[in-house]
Amino acid sequence: MGTAQFATAAILLAATHPERTQALVLINAFARIVRTPDYPVGVPAAVVEPFFEGLVDPQAPQADDIPLMAPSLAQDDSFRAWWRRAGHRGASPAMASAVWRMLLDCDVRALLGDLAVPSLVVHARDNAYIRVGHGRYLAEHIPGARYVELASADHVSWVCAADVAGEVEEFLTGTRQVPASHRPLAAVLFTDIVGSTERAALLGDRAWKERLDQHDEMTGRQIRRFAGRFVKSTGDGTLATFDAPARAIQCALAIRDALHQLGLDVRAGVHIGEIELRGDDVAGIAVHIAQRVSSLAGPGDVLVSRTIVDLVAGSDLTFEDRGEHELKGVPGDWRLFAVTD
Repeated sequence: MGTAQFATAAILLAATHPERTQALVLINAFARIVRTPDYPVGVPAAVVEPFFEGLVDPQAPQADDIPLMAPSLAQDDSFRAWWRRAGHRGASPAMASAVWRMLLDCDVRALLGDLAVPSLVVHARDNAYIRVGHGRYLAEHIPGARYVELASADHVSWVCAADVAGEVEEFLTGTRQVPASHRPLAAVLFTDIVGSTERAALLGDRAWKERLDQHDEMTGRQIRRFAGRFVKSTGDGTLATFDAPARAIQCALAIRDALHQLGLDVRAGVHIGEIELRGDDVAGIAVHIAQRVSSLAGPGDVLVSRTIVDLVAGSDLTFEDRGEHELKGVPGDWRLFAVTD
């Protein structure tokens, strides 16, 4: 595999030692860089030479190559600082100049027709550093080459938002691994103690703290019992997720009944949808909806969205229609249902 200027070495190896080459992958590559009458896609020498000199000559004004190399990160100050440090550590000015001078003279076009190995050419369509014509030329002149043009302007392939690795993997193996989703589907449960402020004032701080400790212990026990994941305490309530909506409802009912023994009334809301994982916490519109549903529940209610009702059809759970409601910050009207015993 060769990227950019390193593709010329990869092409040379594949052409001269096909018995040692299983496949050839070229990313944002070129056969030569300087324009000639028979290679109009190249860069004019009058443009490329001053640009390279500006990159390596410590006396010349420093050329800003990031808008060409990685335009998606051009406004990222930390990346810009790292890029400059990495360039200085990678080679001395004399070595960098020698590399660029060799690059200007490099031309492997005569080898392209001799390539007899499976070849993939990948190029960013809006690449302003090595323009897309270079990639198209390679694909047209390498026998049987597969060509993929990415909707990207980044020349540096590892900052590109497009799935470069996926293209290479599919070419080499025939399949592309589906990345693990960071938005799993989950049933979200919110519980909340009804009248917590008034009860805290009635009991006093110490007694109320003890009651909250008991609440947390009993709630956590029920979440574990129904194979849920405790996410966090909300002060006078709990947020948990489940991989099945019926278990979320059953857990809410068990929490309600257990806390009634402590003289506490709770309300609960359940909704299901894709969630965002943020460390140990969760976020996303599904979490907001579950919280809004919970806030509309009365003492002892387990209120659920219509989505939950549809998904548990056929179970022994029954529901009472509570009509349509507006959920603060969530578009549209939402039909809610209370779980009936």
